[in-house]
Amino acid sequence: MHSWSAPDIPSLPGQGLTVHLHDTAAGALTPTRGAEEPATLYVCGITPYDATHLGHANTYVGFDLLLRAWRDAGRRVTYVQNVTDVDDPLLERADETDVHWRELAQSQTDLFRSDMETLRVVPPDHYVGVVEAMDLVVAAVERMLADGTAYRVPVPEGAGGDDPELGDVYADLSADPLFGTGAGLDPDEMVKVFAENGGDPDRPGKRHALDPLLWRRTRHGEPDWDGRSLGRGRAGWHIECSCIAGKFLGQLIEVQGGGRDLVFPHHEMSESHLRVLRNVPAPVMVHSHGGMVAYDGEKMSKSLGNLVLVSRLVDGGADPMAVRLALLGHHYRSDWEYTDADLGAAAERLATWRRATSATAGPAAEPVLEQVREALARDLDAPAALAAVDAWAARALAHDAEQVDGAPELVRRTVDALLGVAL
Repeated sequence: MHSWSAPDIPSLPGQGLTVHLHDTAAGALTPTRGAEEPATLYVCGITPYDATHLGHANTYVGFDLLLRAWRDAGRRVTYVQNVTDVDDPLLERADETDVHWRELAQSQTDLFRSDMETLRVVPPDHYVGVVEAMDLVVAAVERMLADGTAYRVPVPEGAGGDDPELGDVYADLSADPLFGTGAGLDPDEMVKVFAENGGDPDRPGKRHALDPLLWRRTRHGEPDWDGRSLGRGRAGWHIECSCIAGKFLGQLIEVQGGGRDLVFPHHEMSESHLRVLRNVPAPVMVHSHGGMVAYDGEKMSKSLGNLVLVSRLVDGGADPMAVRLALLGHHYRSDWEYTDADLGAAAERLATWRRATSATAGPAAEPVLEQVREALARDLDAPAALAAVDAWAARALAHDAEQVDGAPELVRRTVDALLGVAL
């Protein structure tokens, strides 16, 4: 699957700093690796329906800052993002709207690509749909069955196609003694959250309530794929990310990212599958999660329908760079509620920056570059970076500092390269 066109990123003098990120599992700031080490980043992608709302954009713009900061520090980055282009919510929406599920997935993925390009988000090196990763999933689940880390559960009557005796396949979490150590939830909380997020703790035949589905056998009216010894069916949610990450990122995922709503069960379970498949205790170095964006008093979500779409804001006349600045005005880990005032303030900031950088000379720009680098190295602190540019712009427009030829151009390049905002 192709991603989208990459924005041009201007070069900057010097080199960026080592990025420290808040690790969800450790609950503390953790340094990422140094410039001499290759960087690997996996960010969970969309289930393509109702794309792209500001909650989505908040996540991908946030991790775009990480990628830009890493590259500025001289690191060679491999970035992978998946697309859950077949899943229960997508199939349900297709039925509700009387649109074929493939057509719905394609149109919404195309819209997402367009939105990311509009927001100048650097594309992943590998953009992989679960549909094209089915063979990877089948091979992994066959291996888990052979190793005794997965088991079959009888399917309901009428399911399973021509060979219903094969059953659905579930992971046996008892094979992973480290399961549950990342989310910080007690067992009852895990069962509750699992049930609220697509899990089936009460499924008859399971060994444990939390065991997640790996391979769902054929159901009437649902798409299915050749599962070889597993029988026809389709991938479970968590195993898809394990397989895609394992295929393209090798032994270590330096940063596994996504919204905070993925901490449990999705990231906990996908990392568990990686531990079992690779027989390594820590396939993920840093677990990084963005905050939730609310609107009209509730978390912005497809199920609630309280969505503010990037495409609608832009079609309504909003400058895409103002939309990006509205997102950057909040720390990527913070929870916040979008209002029209956010976009208005961002548009004013954008106009001020453009006025300040339109001259050929201005206050020295090197301190701004240093401050932006320091802010991003400190857990991607975009608000602090924006404040540094605000302060420079105020001085530039007030003409109260020594004027340096070329300074506005360096500020423009700094804002473009590190914050992704084209002035």
